[in-house]
Amino acid sequence: MQIQLENTGALERRMTVRLPSDQVETRVRARMQELSRTVRLKGFRPGKVPAKVLEQRFGGEVRREALTDVIGASFREAVRQQNLRPAMPPSIALPAEGGAELEYTATFEVMPEIGAVDVSNLEVVRIEAEVAESDVDRMIETLREQRRQWNRVDRPAEPGDMVLFEFAAQGDGFRWPESGTERAGTILGSGALFPEFEAMLVGTKADDERAAELAFPAGFREAALAGRTAQVSVRIMRVQTSALPAIDEAFFASFGIREGGLERFRADVRANLDRELGNALRARRKASVIEKLLSAFGTFEVPQSMVAAEREALEANARQRAEQAGQVLQLDPAQLAREAETRVRAFLLIDEIARQQSINPDPARVRAELMSIASTYEEPEKVVELYARDQQLMANLRNRVLEDQIVDWVLDHARVVPQGASFAEVMQPGA
Repeated sequence: MQIQLENTGALERRMTVRLPSDQVETRVRARMQELSRTVRLKGFRPGKVPAKVLEQRFGGEVRREALTDVIGASFREAVRQQNLRPAMPPSIALPAEGGAELEYTATFEVMPEIGAVDVSNLEVVRIEAEVAESDVDRMIETLREQRRQWNRVDRPAEPGDMVLFEFAAQGDGFRWPESGTERAGTILGSGALFPEFEAMLVGTKADDERAAELAFPAGFREAALAGRTAQVSVRIMRVQTSALPAIDEAFFASFGIREGGLERFRADVRANLDRELGNALRARRKASVIEKLLSAFGTFEVPQSMVAAEREALEANARQRAEQAGQVLQLDPAQLAREAETRVRAFLLIDEIARQQSINPDPARVRAELMSIASTYEEPEKVVELYARDQQLMANLRNRVLEDQIVDWVLDHARVVPQGASFAEVMQPGA
């Protein structure tokens, strides 16, 4: 095999490979012989299909497969001989048929040279927190609120009540809706409506009607009314007040707990909060570590093929989320490109640390992470089976565990500054 290598950019390489073309023919003959023994065609006994028929039916496909296999194997051997690490699969200029030699050209980018990553002088803040009994109390109250019952009342609406109403708005040259009224509802005091609109509803009862001129804020959920002033008329359909469920056996049973009473319920709530807090702390620590790594070691060339692939993945995810939410996709291409490049830089740094320190995904941690994921589903064993069957899911899981191991390694070798925080501060930063 002959190899000619050219540097066509900071990271781009063009490699021409020449090898005897009989390597392809050898693979073709072997595959055709295998087919002659195993293929079943109507009108022929097994193992008795004429070679000419096999050539007509399968010759083209077998040659394409053989060519792909030979090129793939020779490319891997060529980059090994040249001590290259391709960043992404190459673009192959396919060779012409015939001739004693097979020649192809592969264009690709290589991984950048980052150099030694010494984190001993990095100062990293490590957020530390734990679940308190008061956090368990607040979560139980939140769960009660999620299961509250709404009951109709005849008294005037008060803060905390749910008011269901019909309304219409009319202004200079427009009416919304164009005909009839729009039905809506809100909980007074929740902030779901702007204050002036909510004030119209306070003190109302079923069948009450009110009207007022309102200036709708620019961010109002109905685009046709956002930023406009209109005469608004409302008719109250009903007023409801909430009743929280008692903390009793029936309440516990609604969460699948039929034995152990309050003590078991609180233990389950705490376990869920511990898991959520652990995930949040892990995400915060990872973000802090990556920020420090990028700041200290992030000035290197980035393979643009990796950035393009990451940008496409980010856009696809954003499009899927928008479709699921019934929203129109709005993306800033420049911001998307910056985010993609930052994510690629972070990946390359993590990969380089793993390579320099010979860190591989810990099978025990991979299993523990899988069991943690599975435990959040009603049938955990089916989730484990799904991961076992899906190589891509397992690869993503191993990559996530490897990232966690790299973060732990950095925290073990950097100068760590512990910083205490409450459960709420970790779960709702900036709240």
